[in-house]
Amino acid sequence: MKKQIRITAGSVTALAELYHTRTADEIWRALPFRGKVNTWGEEIYFGIPVKLELEQGRDVVDLGSLGYWPTGNAFCIFFGPTPLSSGGKIRPASAVSVFGTLLDDPNIFKSVQDGEKITVERVEKPS
Repeated sequence: MKKQIRITAGSVTALAELYHTRTADEIWRALPFRGKVNTWGEEIYFGIPVKLELEQGRDVVDLGSLGYWPTGNAFCIFFGPTPLSSGGKIRPASAVSVFGTLLDDPNIFKSVQDGEKITVERVEKPS
């Protein structure tokens, strides 16, 4: 069964799908959670009540990837270049565990500002 989540940040809402990984499973179990947006280039991140080790860490991610950043116990949404990006590659601050992907256009997150509220919750009946 596909696991989908709804992410609401400021006035933006998007759906995402979680992969079949240990990290995704632990995040799913911890839902729902709320936080305040931090931005770093075109990345949103915020601390979550999950503490995990790096799982198949990646230093380069795809547009729309969801990552868990062990250094900050943070949920990350990648919607464009970060300050470390170069050559068209999206680079997190350090390796992340990629655990899902946005189903909606990642560009919608460009309007979200530092400090706005963010909520992540389960979609009980995925489309």
